Amino acid sequence: MRASKKVMGVLISGVLVFSLTLIAGCGGGGGTVSEGGGGTPTLAGTVSGTAIKGPVANATVTAFSINASGARGGAIGTGKTDAQGNFSIQVGDYSGPMMLQMTGGSYMDEATGMNTNMAQNDSLTCVIPSMPAGPMMSGIQMTPLTSMAQNMAKFMTGGMTAANIAAANNAVSQYFSINNVLFTPPMNPLVQNAGQGADQNMKNYGMTIAAMSQYANMMGMQNSSNMVTDMMNDVADGQMNGMMGGLSIVMGGGMMDGTTPGGGMMDGTTTPGGKMMPADAGTGGMATAMMKFIQSPMNKSGVTVQDMKALMDKLSASGGIML
Repeated sequence: MRASKKVMGVLISGVLVFSLTLIAGCGGGGGTVSEGGGGTPTLAGTVSGTAIKGPVANATVTAFSINASGARGGAIGTGKTDAQGNFSIQVGDYSGPMMLQMTGGSYMDEATGMNTNMAQNDSLTCVIPSMPAGPMMSGIQMTPLTSMAQNMAKFMTGGMTAANIAAANNAVSQYFSINNVLFTPPMNPLVQNAGQGADQNMKNYGMTIAAMSQYANMMGMQNSSNMVTDMMNDVADGQMNGMMGGLSIVMGGGMMDGTTPGGGMMDGTTTPGGKMMPADAGTGGMATAMMKFIQSPMNKSGVTVQDMKALMDKLSASGGIML
């Protein structure tokens, strides 16, 4: 009799444990269960990709919402890049247009081969037309070209709406003969024989970024990340002509509000700390810089002048019109 009671107790305990296990297992299915507050499921969206100006290591990447007026909203997630510039950020259940911004970190400058810190007032950005709630969006490229597209969308009528983001990304892609600046991985021309495994879109992308560094070097700029800010300024009005909204651009990076010495706009409110941006910086100047980089010992990719002739000719003949 004692034995049967003992067996019965074990059976009851087993049933209770099994029941509790079933109850605990019923909370999942569509996402993680939040701690406290009634166990309401929450979506765990993730956006991941690579920051390239040369791969930017140990940088901070922040994801921002974009509000209904097309302006940047609040931060919804943050992360760091690894040694190859890769990042992954959790953005919860956010859905809609999204902006990513990278600050800090260091990169290998293509023109000089020197490890270089991103300047304090410079950053890389990109804009995503639509982030669905919950899933992972991977393969995002954040580069000088996506930064140009982001700033173009910002100054379009209505700001960074989904339609304007898509139009700006497409315009920059077409201008530099790249199928999609947001998702095409740029070839790294500092890597031996990198051109062998790259299609023409990847070559055009990588060589354009390298040409920006080469152009900065040709202009005597101390930090080629300043060139990203200058190009963002130049493209803001939809035309690469060394001006933004009728104001000449002072090279050297910095903010676009005319208050930062060494960069900004030639609007009479700041003392120029750099050279005036040539009108052909984004057209023939880029083509010349690309030619010089291809012929330099820094180009380890195996890509030749003939490989890039179509893009260089296109840039040389361009009137700088993006939209």
